[in-house]
Order: sequence, then C-alpha cells, then structure tokens
Amino acid sequence: MKRILIPLCAASILFACNNNANNTAGNPSDSTAAKQAGNAEDDWIPVDSATAMKTMMEAGTPGKEQAMLAKANGSWKAETTMWMSPDAPPTKATGMVTNKMIMGGRYQQMTFKGNMMGAPFEGISTTGYDMARKVWTSSWIDNMSTGIINMDGSWDEATKTVTYTGKMLCPANGKMCDMKQVMKIVDDNTQLMEMYGPDMKTGKQFKNMEMKLTKN
Repeated sequence: MKRILIPLCAASILFACNNNANNTAGNPSDSTAAKQAGNAEDDWIPVDSATAMKTMMEAGTPGKEQAMLAKANGSWKAETTMWMSPDAPPTKATGMVTNKMIMGGRYQQMTFKGNMMGAPFEGISTTGYDMARKVWTSSWIDNMSTGIINMDGSWDEATKTVTYTGKMLCPANGKMCDMKQVMKIVDDNTQLMEMYGPDMKTGKQFKNMEMKLTKN
C-alpha cells in the first residue's frame, strides 16, 4: 500500500440529517456503551516489566506503514461529487488537501479546505497504522460538527484499496449510522475515494460521495 487518506465525508451525512431535522431527535441509549464496556472485560494476563517495556517500544516505533503514508505528503487537488439521496442529482465541489507527518513520523495529518454544498468547509484528519492492533486508523473533525469520527480500516494489496468502517450519530433522529469509506490508490499522483452512508428515508446504505485527488 502506498497511502491511505482518511475521510472527509461525514459532512454529507450531516447535511442530509439537517435536511430531515423535522424528525424528532432522540437521545442515544446509555446502555449501549455499558454493554460494550462489559463485553471488553476479559481476564487480565500478567506481564513482567521487561516484556511490557519491550512490547510498548515495538508498538510505538514507526514502520513500513508509516513510511508509506509519508509518500503522500504534500498538496492535492480534490474534486468531490455528493448525493443527498440515491435518486438526488449530484452536487460538485472542489478543495485542497495538505498532508504532513507528525509526532515523529507516527501519524499523517491531513488538512482540507474548500466548500461543501455552497458553504466554506474545512476539516482535519489524523491517519495512522496501529502497530499493536495491526489495523489502519483514522479520526476526523470539521467546522460543521462538534463530534469526532473514528474509523478502522484494512488494506487489500491486490486492489491497492483500503476499506474503513465506523459509526456516527445522525443528529436528526438520534440513531447511529454505519459508515464505510473505500480508498483506491491509482498511482503516486492519483487517488479515488468513495463514501457510503444511510439514506435518510430508509436507513439503507448508499454511495453519498466520491472524490478524486490529484497531487499538485
């Protein structure tokens, strides 16, 4: 894999949710978090201090995955196409992406500036490879929300594609949405991204955004 860029794309779902704000917003159940916490409780495995130190150092040392991320440093032109629903006409927008490695080469920070649905839009993502969990990870924040979106991904070497999955809360109805992002590395100077989220009428997942990135 040459590079993984993280999602820009919660904005498309947020816009769709806001367009359906006449729905009664609900509060997410506190019991869900409690159940998840309970499922994570397993018997602790004793570890000696030398082993703990060794594994912590290994998990914190950048490797080939971080080196691959660094190859995408620099500025990129973004051309996006969005759909508010499966049968809606597409809306196009442009923007600029800037990538740089941070924290001693452990993560890549992406800054996006452009417009979305006719409004100024900017966001920041952090992409990394978790050496302990052996998964790609990303987080996303932007100027149209107050939450942080976290996603995990896996790389398919055969297709040069990474698929991220995660969840976000739809503010219009208080329901958690399944999200998916598919990122394809065409070559060193071109990337294609597809974003999938729920149809606000049915809840079924559909492609609500695609983006072409061209390196400057």
